Amino acid sequence: MVKKAPSFKLKDQTGKTRTLKEFAGKHLLIYFYPRDLTPGCTTEACSFQENLSALKKLKLEVIGVSCDSVESHKKFADKYDLEFTLLADTEQEMVKDYGVWVEKSMYGKKYMGIQRDSFLVGPKGEIIKHYQKVKPADHVAEIIKDLKELN
Repeated sequence: MVKKAPSFKLKDQTGKTRTLKEFAGKHLLIYFYPRDLTPGCTTEACSFQENLSALKKLKLEVIGVSCDSVESHKKFADKYDLEFTLLADTEQEMVKDYGVWVEKSMYGKKYMGIQRDSFLVGPKGEIIKHYQKVKPADHVAEIIKDLKELN
C-alpha cells in the first residue's frame, strides 16, 4: 500500500509559509533533525548543501525540519550558507504527523525529541522510502544511490 505523505503548512527560515502541495510533481526529501547548530545536525545540513547541485540534477528538492524557531533556522542557514528550505515546526505538528517525535534517553534521563529520520516523497505525494535513524555523514550518498535507481 502506498502511503501519502502527511501535508504540512509551516514557515521556513525566511518566514515564508510552505506547504507540501507546492512540491507536487517533484521528488522531495524531508529530513528531520533534532536541533540547529549542533554537531550532528550541522554535519548533515552541510552534507546536503555540498551535494545540492547533484541532488537537483536528480530532480530532488530538500527540506530540513526541526522544532527550532524561524529565527534559529535563519541563523543556521546564514552561518552555513544553506540554500534549501528549513521548516520551523515549533508546535511539533509535523514531527508527530510523520512519527518522528519519540521518547529518547540521555544519561538515563527520558525526554521527547526528534528521531533523525528522512522521507523520500514522490511526485504524486507518496512516501517512496523512510530512512530511519540516519547517520548524518552517510545519508546523502544513500539518497543519491536510491534516486539513481528510481530514475
